Amino acid sequence: MPGYTTRLLTLRFGGHDYRIRALSDLQQFADPQGRAERAGISSAQWSLFGQVWPAGRVLAQAMSDFDIGGKRILELGCGLGLSSLVLQRRQADITASDHHPLAEEFLTYNAALNGLGSPAYLDLAWTLPQPTLGRFDLIIGSDLLYERGHAEQLSMLIANHAQPGAEVLITDPGRGNSGAFTTALKLQGFEVDEVRSAFDDGDVAPFRGRLLSYRR
Repeated sequence: MPGYTTRLLTLRFGGHDYRIRALSDLQQFADPQGRAERAGISSAQWSLFGQVWPAGRVLAQAMSDFDIGGKRILELGCGLGLSSLVLQRRQADITASDHHPLAEEFLTYNAALNGLGSPAYLDLAWTLPQPTLGRFDLIIGSDLLYERGHAEQLSMLIANHAQPGAEVLITDPGRGNSGAFTTALKLQGFEVDEVRSAFDDGDVAPFRGRLLSYRR
């Protein structure tokens, strides 16, 4: 037994059903070798990667018809890999990344569940140099700005790994840190287009959730 329990979900994006193995609930935790602790992931944060969050569903839906032609794409904080799997089905040049020790295992399993080859994967800590990573035409992520320092960390990563004409697409549930992130990207020459969106069926206007699109 792995020390945690899972469930199977079926989600639909772009006219395709995706079977997804997720953690059973937020109470799951297993770190027998201390890998998560060494990565700076606390027991309270451990299960977050293994859930299907509204922001992740919004991003996966956006990727189902996004223009991907000729673009090298990086997903940050991929978690269960919803958006990367949608892009893999579309035969995009996608690299999924996360820093949770089980993210790659779940991504590989979920790709197989859907008859897909596993996307390229990178264990990516935002604060560490990545000299071999290169630059990307499109960088995407969902609910990445959940701590105050993430805006600075994420903007620095983008500064180092975004092509001059890159696009950045972030789905944010309205945690309050997107303003600092937008300011940092404007200093890098990006323009922002913000679309307020319903992230759940019960959401009513004015929506807190937003789809943040940055281009330069």
